[in-house]
Amino acid sequence: MSEITGQTRLTGLLGSPVSHSKSPLMHNEAYRLLGLDYVYLCFDVPENNLQVAFEGLKKLNVAGFNCTMPDKTLMSKLVDELSPAAKIIGAVNTVVNDNGKFVGHNTDGTGYIRSLQDCGHNIVGKKMTLLGSGGAASSICVQAALDGAREIDVLSIKDNFWSKAEKLVSDINNNTDCKVNLIEMNDDSIGESVFSSDILTNATPIGMAPNTDGCLVKDSSILRPELIVSDIIYNPLETKLYKMAKEKGCSVFNGLYMLLYQGAEAFYLWTGKKMPTEEIKAKYFD
Repeated sequence: MSEITGQTRLTGLLGSPVSHSKSPLMHNEAYRLLGLDYVYLCFDVPENNLQVAFEGLKKLNVAGFNCTMPDKTLMSKLVDELSPAAKIIGAVNTVVNDNGKFVGHNTDGTGYIRSLQDCGHNIVGKKMTLLGSGGAASSICVQAALDGAREIDVLSIKDNFWSKAEKLVSDINNNTDCKVNLIEMNDDSIGESVFSSDILTNATPIGMAPNTDGCLVKDSSILRPELIVSDIIYNPLETKLYKMAKEKGCSVFNGLYMLLYQGAEAFYLWTGKKMPTEEIKAKYFD
């Protein structure tokens, strides 16, 4: 995108907070590089305003948009149709205007797996401890199971997501070769799960700015050098968990590449073009 015209198509991000997001940088740069007449903006939309915001975007006939926390689960109930993956996951992070029908997709899981691979790791045959059972966690869990994870411990507090998580775990166990366990999250259960896991992933907002002191892992002694640790948060780039893991010699990565690759898939769904990810990565992520 070089300039706004009368034909410019609108895309963007809904969520709260969103002012820290790198999505406008990468999408607008990709539009510019490919000469596409699109623009990407951020809209701070808390969950209680999501329905009215969505109806407004539909009336404006936007090309599509992304959703981030806390809007992903509710958006899955608002769209006209769900992709097969989004239906299983029960959360939407990408909405596409398909000739007036707004279809919800979820690209978080594929974004996570590609970011894992970018860091030189593979999910095949691995056991993962997954902290959280919300939209992002569900997407990661489904994709990891489909891509060959051996076992996944989903650790969650018994909140509004619990019953949905029970159904998701049952569906994965019945339809893949991966063994998935839903476990109530506390300090002891985190330690027990991590002890036998290859990968620890925080898929909750705990530790995200401005509450950067938050960390679900209270005892750093459960972290060992051969453990792969990922935190899908990227603001700050190094959360408390990230720093703890780095100090223990773990291979550790944040949510930046997950953001890049889930965004690349959304970009393709909106435009039919492949995002120039290497150029975007070099400019904004390395």
